[in-house]
Amino acid sequence: MSDIYLLGVDLGTMGTKAALFNQEGELIAEAYEESILRYPKPGWVEQDLEEIYTSAVNCIKAVLEQSKIDSAKVEGIAFSSQMSGIGMIDKDWQPVAHYDSWLDTRCEESFDLMEPLCDNFTAGSGCPPTYAHASKMIWWKNNHPEVFKQAAKFIVPLTYVAGKMAGLAADQAYIDETCLHFSGFSETDKLKWSEELLNRYEIPKDKTPRIISSTEIIGNVNSEASRLTGLKEGTPIAAGAGDQAAAAFGAGVVNPGDVFDNAGTASVCSICVERFKPDVDNKVVLATRGVIPGTFYALSFINGGGLNLRWFRDTFGLQEKDKAGDKVYQVFDKMAANVPAGSEGAIFIPHLQGRVTPPDPTLRGLWVGFTWAHNRSHLFRSILEGIAYEYAYYLQIEQNLHPDLNCREVRVIGGGASSNLWNQIKCDILNIPYCRINRSEVGTWGCAMIAGKAVGLFDDLATTAKQSSQVVKRFEPRKEYNEFYKPYVAMYSRILEQYSDVFSGLSALPTEHNQK
Repeated sequence: MSDIYLLGVDLGTMGTKAALFNQEGELIAEAYEESILRYPKPGWVEQDLEEIYTSAVNCIKAVLEQSKIDSAKVEGIAFSSQMSGIGMIDKDWQPVAHYDSWLDTRCEESFDLMEPLCDNFTAGSGCPPTYAHASKMIWWKNNHPEVFKQAAKFIVPLTYVAGKMAGLAADQAYIDETCLHFSGFSETDKLKWSEELLNRYEIPKDKTPRIISSTEIIGNVNSEASRLTGLKEGTPIAAGAGDQAAAAFGAGVVNPGDVFDNAGTASVCSICVERFKPDVDNKVVLATRGVIPGTFYALSFINGGGLNLRWFRDTFGLQEKDKAGDKVYQVFDKMAANVPAGSEGAIFIPHLQGRVTPPDPTLRGLWVGFTWAHNRSHLFRSILEGIAYEYAYYLQIEQNLHPDLNCREVRVIGGGASSNLWNQIKCDILNIPYCRINRSEVGTWGCAMIAGKAVGLFDDLATTAKQSSQVVKRFEPRKEYNEFYKPYVAMYSRILEQYSDVFSGLSALPTEHNQK
């Protein structure tokens, strides 16, 4: 075992995690601190960039204290963070307002303004107009021009933390290639800003950060950050990456045909593809860049997809929760395993709080086809199947865009990865082998590998990523089940299309009755 260490820090939505690894990828120590989210109004979700920075400092300090290693042996550090939220700093690297979380939907009023050039946003950046940088920047410009004017740069959380730790000046602010698509104002394939879109929406180009690779060293730990964290002053800091990009990289999903499933709070499906090809027709799948230069991913997600399981637990499974505790989902799995494939005709739509791509805040959850013969076991299985149907919808879009796409295997992480039943259901519906791997801390390990590449410890990142994440359990698709599920996938897509007007009408109904 080597005496060389790397530090990876993931600035997640729900919390910050720091992890220390040796050069072989062995986890030495890790620490976690819960995030503070504020909800001042319905649909508004705010965080404080300074609180995010403090959580990173605290977690790094805790990891170093746990490990008891000499911090001089930490060769480098890199951060990952949520990608589609945006923050603002002034010329002195101070926040000028709260961090506008990716969960915050107030910017939906910008969508109508963006609609005339909707295809331009999708084709250029790879991301359709949604709850991301472009719509948020337009919202700030139109609703708080005094704040917009004060902002020197718009940045993502990992940039704020890395830059503050390095003592960067505002003109050194950056966005790495893996976060670029969420800007909306970029030409992601060409790695540059779109003059046309910036000018059209009167966004000064000097408010945009420079575009760099994930493995570029942006600076070194300064004396203040050294004092707070225990890191050695001068420790190199790499640019870092978006959270899902770092996680897919950490899981070894690096070659065309590799698929990444983050079965966590948000159900994320990311397919490594050969080239940048945006989903202009459907505006569902995002075209993104990966950590390794020249790699591209088709990224899609269900906002709160995995959260549906917790909602089911807390709404319909309190008795099982009280008895089984942390093993409650195993109880639900056993119940659902006794239900035939297809849940005897019940189909679940998993968009309980609206849809992100294309953005549709009126979309809600739905069970279709249930009868008196159905019970909780059917409903739970239909949730597992509904998320898999959505993944199949993503896969169909990408196979149309990339006719030569051959998906070899899916590597799954997150809480849902522990469910043999769910892995088999997804495997059957997608007709792709599903693989559980030997590590769960893929996001922080992805950051650590980025830092290792930046300081020269790793050469071939694809090989390093593949070799450090090994498959420990493999699920093979069953042809007869795949054939059985095909009409269910088609019906799922049909329901999404045909219920759009219904949900729009439902959202217009009054929710309170103030009878006098």
